Amino acid sequence: MGKSSACDAAVSAALDASEVVMKSLRGLDADSPHLLPVLALTLALMLVLTIYLNLPSRVPSIQPDGLMVDTPAALSTTAPRSAASHKKTIPCKDPGTMELLGYAPAMSAEQVRGCIERARAAQAEWKHSSFAQRKRVLSVMLKYIMEHQEEICEISSKDSGKPMVDCAFGELIVTCEKIRWLMSEGERWLRPESRSAGRMMFYKKARVEYVPLGVVGAIVPFNYPFHNIYNPMVAALFAGNGIVIKVSEHASWSALYYAEGIKQALDVAGAPPDLVQIVTGYGDAGHALVTSGVDKVIFVGSTEVGKKVMASAADSLTPVVLELGGKDAFIVCEDADLKNVVPTALRGAFQACGQNCMGAERFIVHENVVDKFLDLCMSAVTQMRVGAASGDEMVDFGSLCLPGLADKVQGLVDDAVSKGATVVTGGRVPAADSALGGGQFYPPTILTGVTDSMRIWHEEVFGPVMSVVPFSTDDEAIELANDSDFGLGSSVFCGSKSRARRMAARLNTGMSSINDFASTYMSQSLPFGGVKYSGFDRFAGIEGLRGMCVPKSVAEDRWPFSTAIPPLLQYPVKDAAFDFVTSLVWMFYSESLLGNVKGLFGLAGCFLFGGRGGGGSRRRVEKKKSE
Repeated sequence: MGKSSACDAAVSAALDASEVVMKSLRGLDADSPHLLPVLALTLALMLVLTIYLNLPSRVPSIQPDGLMVDTPAALSTTAPRSAASHKKTIPCKDPGTMELLGYAPAMSAEQVRGCIERARAAQAEWKHSSFAQRKRVLSVMLKYIMEHQEEICEISSKDSGKPMVDCAFGELIVTCEKIRWLMSEGERWLRPESRSAGRMMFYKKARVEYVPLGVVGAIVPFNYPFHNIYNPMVAALFAGNGIVIKVSEHASWSALYYAEGIKQALDVAGAPPDLVQIVTGYGDAGHALVTSGVDKVIFVGSTEVGKKVMASAADSLTPVVLELGGKDAFIVCEDADLKNVVPTALRGAFQACGQNCMGAERFIVHENVVDKFLDLCMSAVTQMRVGAASGDEMVDFGSLCLPGLADKVQGLVDDAVSKGATVVTGGRVPAADSALGGGQFYPPTILTGVTDSMRIWHEEVFGPVMSVVPFSTDDEAIELANDSDFGLGSSVFCGSKSRARRMAARLNTGMSSINDFASTYMSQSLPFGGVKYSGFDRFAGIEGLRGMCVPKSVAEDRWPFSTAIPPLLQYPVKDAAFDFVTSLVWMFYSESLLGNVKGLFGLAGCFLFGGRGGGGSRRRVEKKKSE
């Protein structure tokens, strides 16, 4: 909320309170004992309001020129005139109408390296910033989001095809949640952390310091253009890094608008404006980012491309975080509350037209309630309004962002039907001459009779298809859920929480939500990531934030005097050196008091008599050899 809107709210609240006070005053006699307290309350309210209205705003507002006002400088509205110039541009279209939005630059490898260099120069200054400075940057960005929610969602909707409500869910709420978590808890997890120094090193102090990595490279997908930029960016900045973000070529138009706000936020907050660099381009730009010297790569995308990123990073031993595909299981037990479960299931399957890495794809429903589950789903799906999200009419379901994705989904559905599956609803690309024929649409689809012989059981759909499979026992549900090459998220719905927890514990996934869907992502203290073909390492949460740093181990003397190597162990070592070390082992690590005492006496013997028998074990070994 900006200062003006906050002031308006304060004025409105004060006027309401004043009206209540005046009504109270009218009901009081002049000699009423309550008159003085009510007058005092009135004066106090007026004083507080006057002070508030005259306070300067602590967090400045920004009004990025590019936010639905002027076209960003990097965005062209002129079509390329030659084949050579065509390769240097990215045509940007509204996937719901196929309206041409403009042309973004397809950056070359040299331009990507220039972005990295600028970010590195800015980070050399930023790595010395205080947590207070970093919080200020995040505060400015949060206020920018608060004051431009509708514009942010309009831009995302136009570029990705999502309805405005889906944008509000996926772009605004999760981003604000992450920023607020970083501001409230981030410092705690990045401050030097004391560790135990161990038994023998009791005289030392040990700690871990979290040192900024330098420049982070991120390659992000198209499904949530705003959040996919802000998600790695705010964590990287808070950890003291610079970041270069290569956005999808299918989300370049929105990225250039959002870049305007980011640069202004950094400038207003007093941070180096080159800390964040946005790269638009094709695969060669992503390859250049991975191979041009960034200190870590975060990749969010398909398993196939993730393997290529990993291979490219291997030559320079650049560490990578891979958040790849998913095929999440959504288990519904017979005692689950279907009236609450079904709306969640529909949101899990159809939000953003199913284009979610942890979207629910396999709905494993107990055989006793599967028919009722389907009936409730059908009742809602048949009422869903499908259309271009950028149009004038409110829609529940927009278009697919990725060109060719509708045909891929159709191929998976056709394969399933040919092998015995049934299409309950949807299941067909709109005809070219229909109302939806001009966009990249695929209807919300429900399949039953899906088996493991079908491609759709194994391959990530990344589209609006709900495959419903019945189960009879908990063991069968777990077996079905774990029958996947992916292992990102999962959900279990059950009337018994203890039963749900037991089932979730057996799921081979990186995340599980009990009686909810994707709640692990809204809990920003939790790490995000999966197992198997869903990738490895984590972003988000404490682990993801610390992953933006080099964990540096530090040990120093606990007391003012310094420590030195005992004379017996200094080169050239004395005859009793080995006995001295073995006595240390006995004294510090034996689990019995007798063993500790044995070690203590052994140390004394080394100093007083030069070790056992005065000659040390090494000389005795040599003597045995000579015999």
